[in-house]
Amino acid sequence: MTPSPVRPQARNRRADARRSRASILDAAIRLLNERPEASVEAVASAAGVTRQTVYAHFPSREQLLTAVLDRLTERAVAAMAAADPDSGPAAEALLRLLDASAQVAGEYPALVRRLGALPASVREDAERHVPVAELLERVIQRGQADGEFDDRLPTEWLVTATIALAHAATTETEAGHLTDQQARELLHTSLRRLLRAD
Repeated sequence: MTPSPVRPQARNRRADARRSRASILDAAIRLLNERPEASVEAVASAAGVTRQTVYAHFPSREQLLTAVLDRLTERAVAAMAAADPDSGPAAEALLRLLDASAQVAGEYPALVRRLGALPASVREDAERHVPVAELLERVIQRGQADGEFDDRLPTEWLVTATIALAHAATTETEAGHLTDQQARELLHTSLRRLLRAD
């Protein structure tokens, strides 16, 4: 049986819904970075939509914040992919990827702090990190194949450790224990020591 063609009106409604959702998320990112406790009404106003429209897409504030976190993760992944992970020595490529991700997070410091406090299961957090992990894995595998990185340790372990060290650097910066530059230098040094082949 041949499926029914999608009517133009339905296609237009879906396109409008996608644009509306994108506008809400972009407005939420801007507003919540300036005012992390801004209301849903304020987000709706900033997006140029009604409060009901926001709730139609995101039935709760927590769901809105989770979607904002997903959107920022997408931006970070795009920045990492644009950092040319397949060129140059693997160590340099890996650090470029992490710097690109940190730059995106650094544009929204208050929002990133707020989103870091969102409740999330280990599974949800792992799923969110899948595209990040895949990029890191690609570079680490290349480094192991070239003899630049230690191939005695499982690639998956090195990816997990890399993500954990990046999170630790962010946590120490947010706590005021390190400046951004100090955290970056310590992260780079720690990763080089962790990954290098003896």
